Amino acid sequence: MIAIVLGTRPEIIKMSPIIRACQEMQEDHYILHTGQHYSYSMDKIFFEELELPEAKYNLEVGSGLHAEQTGKIMAGVEKVLIKDRPQAVLVQGDTNTVMAAALAACKLGIKVGHVEAGLRSYDRTMPEEINRVVADHVSDYLYAPTSLAKANLLSEGVRKGVLVTGNTVVDAVHQNRRIAMRKSKALQAFDLQPGQFMLATAHRAENVDDPRRLRNLLSGLDKVTEEFGLPLVFPAHPRTRNRMKEFNLHAEKVLVTDPIGYLDFLQLQSSARLILTDSGGIQEEACILKVPCVTLRENTERPETLEVGSNMLAGTDPARILKAARLMMKERRTWRNPFGNGRTGKRIVEHLQKKL
Repeated sequence: MIAIVLGTRPEIIKMSPIIRACQEMQEDHYILHTGQHYSYSMDKIFFEELELPEAKYNLEVGSGLHAEQTGKIMAGVEKVLIKDRPQAVLVQGDTNTVMAAALAACKLGIKVGHVEAGLRSYDRTMPEEINRVVADHVSDYLYAPTSLAKANLLSEGVRKGVLVTGNTVVDAVHQNRRIAMRKSKALQAFDLQPGQFMLATAHRAENVDDPRRLRNLLSGLDKVTEEFGLPLVFPAHPRTRNRMKEFNLHAEKVLVTDPIGYLDFLQLQSSARLILTDSGGIQEEACILKVPCVTLRENTERPETLEVGSNMLAGTDPARILKAARLMMKERRTWRNPFGNGRTGKRIVEHLQKKL
């Protein structure tokens, strides 16, 4: 039996191909939802939208300081694992849920599989970097998305159990895009035409909790909108919206909206002319969807997107954001996808079946 542990919506998205592969391959499994960002009751509609089975367990951990939240997740996961004794625990990415669940399982002698292992920004000021490093060093099976991620692991002395699988984000984008095509009406709702608008997101603490950086970021988005004369849709994360209100900041030329559902956002992503974001996952998705991306950070744990030419780092300086947008708007969408062929979920489940 495999326990799939997740706690945030990006984890649900990237684990969805593994959940579907378990179903198709009749592998005994269940979902443990920690509720790191939202309660399961709030995420239940998200599971329904993606046509996924319900979680068996719901820890309802909620938000909090890092140590407090991590401790609650470890304690809750440990109780479930002692009760069920699964053969393996699967975690994905770099959240507090990932590190806490990996530690809890490891201490109980349960095999740990880390999906998306080996990513590095080499920026220890990011909590995500700490989480992914710890998870990698206690995991038994390290599912590296690319050869570069594998090289990162080898350079840290992590050699046993490393397998280059591709990234489940490719599977997820293609599988969930088909659902979005059936269900989403986002283009009509915003009165947008494919290829005739831009899309932006910002949520990272280092960007939105700093009034100077957030002011610069919003100014950069305004400059890009003015430069190209295209609508720029900015679904504002609740944290970002709160900080904009707190700091009395505004984007004068940008269409700032409430957060939108994943399927609607996926439809907008796939139809956008340009994406500006500080999200690692969206950098990957833009690359897969052949949409040029400008990253509003000074570094990225997805350097493959820089290497193939789908992405450019700009930080939050308005002049750099505008310069990067000008360059990426000229970019031909002919780059190769470095993240795999869309069979990663099945590849991981097949590997687990052989090992267990």
